[in-house]
Parts: sequence; C-alpha cells; structure tokens
Amino acid sequence: MHRFLLLGSLWLLVAPPASSIFQRPTGSPAPPRLQYLLEPLHAAVHTQRGATATLPCVLRALPRNYRVKWSKVEPANYGENIIIITNGLYHKNYGPLSPRVRLRHSHRYDASLTITDVALEDEGRYRCQLVNGLEDESVSLTLHLEGVVFPYQPSNGRYKFNYHEAKRACEQQDSRLATYQQLYKAWTEGLDWCNAGWILDGTVHYPIINSREPCGGRLLLPGVRTYGARDKQKDRFDAFCFTSALQGQVYFIRGHLNFKEAGQACRNHGAAIAKVGQLYSAWKFSQLDRCDGGWLADGSVRYPITTPRERCGGLPDPGVRSFGFPSKELRTYGTYCFAGK
Repeated sequence: MHRFLLLGSLWLLVAPPASSIFQRPTGSPAPPRLQYLLEPLHAAVHTQRGATATLPCVLRALPRNYRVKWSKVEPANYGENIIIITNGLYHKNYGPLSPRVRLRHSHRYDASLTITDVALEDEGRYRCQLVNGLEDESVSLTLHLEGVVFPYQPSNGRYKFNYHEAKRACEQQDSRLATYQQLYKAWTEGLDWCNAGWILDGTVHYPIINSREPCGGRLLLPGVRTYGARDKQKDRFDAFCFTSALQGQVYFIRGHLNFKEAGQACRNHGAAIAKVGQLYSAWKFSQLDRCDGGWLADGSVRYPITTPRERCGGLPDPGVRSFGFPSKELRTYGTYCFAGK
C-alpha cells in the first residue's frame, strides 16, 4: 500500500499542471493531435544562402495507401506551391525548386525535405502533409536565412519606387525585398532609418530606435512604424532589401578611378564591380572593414565599417557608410570588386 501511495505522489509531482488540474479523467485518453507524423522538435530551421538545409518530417507509422506532399506556403497569393509528392517508393518534383530538392529518406519512415544551394527566395513556411483519406494531417516548419537588411533608394532621391520597382531594385543588387520578420529582427539589432520603404508583402514601414522630430516625433515609442498596405502601382517609397551569405569574395582596389575605370579595374582581375547587397553581405559575414570609399555597381560610393573609429565617419555604430551617388565622370575613388567561387 505504501508503494502505491509513493508512486501516486511521484506522479502528481511530475504530471503537467494542465493534466492534473484542468482535465477531468475519462475512460480513455484523448488521441494525440498527430496520428502518423512526429511533431518536429524545432519549428524553425536556420541556414544561409548557398548552404544545404533539411526540413524534418518523420512518420511514426506507415498507413496503407498514403502519400506525403511537401509544399511552400505563399501568403501573398493565399496558396501553396507543391514541391514534391511521394508514396514512399516513388516521388515526383514540381515547380521552380524541383532541381534543388530531394527527400532525405535516411530510413523508411523519413520523409524529410532537403534543399540544396539555398537561395534568398527559399525563406518561408513549408508544410509536410500526410495524405491518407480521412486522416490527413500535416506539420509546418519555417526556413529562416541568416542575413542583413539594408535600406535602398535610387540615385535620383528618396521615395521614387513603386512596389514593383522596389522589388526589381533589390534583385538587381543581389538581394530581395525583406519580409516583415526580417525587418523587425533588423530593428531589434539596431536598424534605425527615417525613410519608409516597401517590404515583400506590399506593406510600407520604417524602423526607429531613437525617436526624433523628423521621424514621427519624440513622443512616439521606438519600433517598426507602419503605413500599412499601399497601392503597388501608384505609391512611391524607398525599399528595404535583404541579403545573405556570399558564394564568393568582395575586395577593394585602391586608385583614383572614375566609375568606368572602376568597372574595368575589376574586370582586369577577373571579377565584377560589387553590388550593394554583396558589400553588405561581406560586411556582415566576412567582417569586411575599410575606411576607403569605393564605387559599386549602381554608381554609389560606400565603405564598410565593423570597428567604428573617429577617422572613418565618426559614427559610433558599425555599418556600411555611403557617399551617395557622385558624378561618375568627375569624381574618383577606389572600387569594391566581387569574385564568385
């Protein structure tokens, strides 16, 4: 009798409060939410551009006549794009991800999805669905890319992009429009920018760390401030771009070069003049630190600082500094080049 009392006491100590307090005992325990799929240990997988990432999906049992379908959730289109379907023996790939995906299949219960050469556009939410007649079930996972968000505007000034132009401008600079989650994370890491910019879902925001009069006033709390959804054709703002790790190297060539000479100097080394996103990536992931302004592919002149110092702009925080868009013919600088692997 004492043994049963002791076991009962131990059970009360280790049982979760919700089970012991709020749930009344029934004749049989409630079935688990997932009958065949194992709940993933982590709902997010973190990776970088160019890496190989695996999204786990493992079955606890194999039902008869089942299929597993992987898809990528596309919130902007209110739909899902099918990536791969398998019945355990055969599979078929679909869509633009087709050449870069495969099933890990490390054992017969393993339906995990492996993505090779991860690209910027691969970030997002994925769904592994077991299709089994009336007992369909699914798990969702998010693929997060490590990267950096940067504000971008063209040479003719701020607030010149409609949504489609902003999207294209980021892509031309080896990046893509940032998601809200990416912009929010950048704000928590110190991004403070007074100009509003488009992000991927077609909304417009600006991140503020230090409240000030020209940026909504001193009384508003710091945060990612929003203009909400705007007209993608008519409304004009800047852009917030996102880029990740490079498959290559950014380096600096000294000289007194105009823009045309800068491009030729990079080509003479078997490289190309670096894009803005590539410079930000080298600053973020390779700790590129130079006090020299250099030409970039869009005609701007910038330099990356990881260790702030008085003679390199004088600003207290690390970042990529900009001289704007000087005259391509009259002004001379060094140049930043990019050599791919």
